[in-house]
Amino acid sequence: NEILSSAISTSHNLDLAFETLNKALETKEVNGVILHSDQGGIYTSPKFQSYVKKKNIIQSMSAKGVCYDNVLIESFFSHLKTEVFYSQDFTATNEQIIELVEEYIYYYNNERIQLKLNKLPPVSYREQFCTA
Repeated sequence: NEILSSAISTSHNLDLAFETLNKALETKEVNGVILHSDQGGIYTSPKFQSYVKKKNIIQSMSAKGVCYDNVLIESFFSHLKTEVFYSQDFTATNEQIIELVEEYIYYYNNERIQLKLNKLPPVSYREQFCTA
């Protein structure tokens, strides 16, 4: 459940997908890992699929129109919106939004407990799992 990387842009495009994926590649050993996404044009593009294959990443996609196939990230975004954005009435600059999202990702990974992870945040759960 740990968020490994993120990137924020005013446009959802191939550059954004590559930026996010490359950040993840810098932080973790991802050889043979499964990358799950929806069937959006970015993830089905030959350029993206070729890059993922070259990096030895297994690509998995949700069934068309079935958000439940990608429940982990859908849940994360639901929590982000509810806990950060819907609970406040404000006007924010792009820089402030980026800062809020980065702070929330840190909180989500390192402090926010999850029942399904034995009441631990994702980083603590991973560390406990890897040392067990």
